[in-house]
Amino acid sequence: MTEAAVKASPPAPPRRLLHPDPVVRRLSWMVLVNTFGNGLFMTVSALYFTRVAGLGVGQVGLGLTVAGICGVAASIPAGRAADRWGSRRVLIVLNLAEAAGMASYCLVHSFAVFLPVVCVETAVDRGAAAVRNALYADALPKETRVPGRAYLRAVTNVGIGAGATLAALALQADTRGAYLAVILANAASFLAVGAMLPRVPVAVRDDPAPVNPSLNPSADPDKHVPEAARRSALRDLPYLAVTALNAVLAVQFAVLNVGIPLWVVRETDAPRAVVAAAMIVNTVLVVAFQVRATRTTRDLGSAARACRTSGLLLAASCLAVAATHGLPAATAAAVLLAAVVLETAGEVLSQAGGWLLSYDLADPAATGAYQGVFNAGAAAGMMLGPAVVTTAAIGHGPLGWAVPAALFALSGAAMVPVVRWAERCR
Repeated sequence: MTEAAVKASPPAPPRRLLHPDPVVRRLSWMVLVNTFGNGLFMTVSALYFTRVAGLGVGQVGLGLTVAGICGVAASIPAGRAADRWGSRRVLIVLNLAEAAGMASYCLVHSFAVFLPVVCVETAVDRGAAAVRNALYADALPKETRVPGRAYLRAVTNVGIGAGATLAALALQADTRGAYLAVILANAASFLAVGAMLPRVPVAVRDDPAPVNPSLNPSADPDKHVPEAARRSALRDLPYLAVTALNAVLAVQFAVLNVGIPLWVVRETDAPRAVVAAAMIVNTVLVVAFQVRATRTTRDLGSAARACRTSGLLLAASCLAVAATHGLPAATAAAVLLAAVVLETAGEVLSQAGGWLLSYDLADPAATGAYQGVFNAGAAAGMMLGPAVVTTAAIGHGPLGWAVPAALFALSGAAMVPVVRWAERCR
């Protein structure tokens, strides 16, 4: 190539790890700090409660189940609070409450103390998740909202992975001091997020597109939403139907986190290391493909079809797991990892489709209330998921996997006509 040709050629665009949108970058730092702390705590929590706090495994399981119910119940009022007082303002308060609740785990020494602490902490955490989703709607314009959330989900996986890696040091030390240091570090991460939130620009809720307050000083980003608009989320039957179908798809997380580990140990000859490999494969693929998956969800119709495809992929994943029963160790491990690839493909599609549906089918004047409802549905699906998987699949062998497979395929297929109904009723 001649020198003139080189000069005439446009420079190749630099490959970016950081998002080009400054608002998404601010949100991503906030998410990274938050999920890093969560990754720390998630890795050590079970051992801390059983080895240090002195709780039985059954007590921990019962406490987490009751706390899950509290989390589902907290999502809707938290979303309505975001509409009333502003998503950013409410999220700051909830992060301060989460920091206090997390630090309170250091005081747990009996089930009587553990139960109220874990219930309050989980309720605040689920409420914060609903408000955070409303914040994304306030901070990001409609055309970049779903791709932005996909980028943030990739950051979430990076943060959790980094936190889990560092938490391995506490697990190796296996001392009360090491576990308490991890808990307090997570509490500090909530304080850090609370300090970062005021720098995230938010919009006037009922404007057609987010408005930067610095460009429109008269705009009130914490403008009150009419009470009727806040209540409409619980009376919007098409939206509730979409939420219920998404809740069924959310059972998928129990397949990866509960079903596959138990299945590997109880029903296959695959090496136990394949469980860790499955988690790594899932994390890497989500980071690599979640943003790309949003390119298939341009409107309500394509989002519904993405959920339909997701249901079929999740069903195929369940059947692949069932097929590993009785296979030689190496073959079983290979098939299980293939099942994880199918599950992850379904996961990224269902997340991309669900995000768009949750925002675009909502009343724009009550985003917080609608996100509260949608988040409550997803939380309910994740709470019931372990019971569905263990009762059906683990309890009944290979044929049992047909139950979650059918649930995924049917709920995904139903999403298309239900979304059409919701679109007609908007």
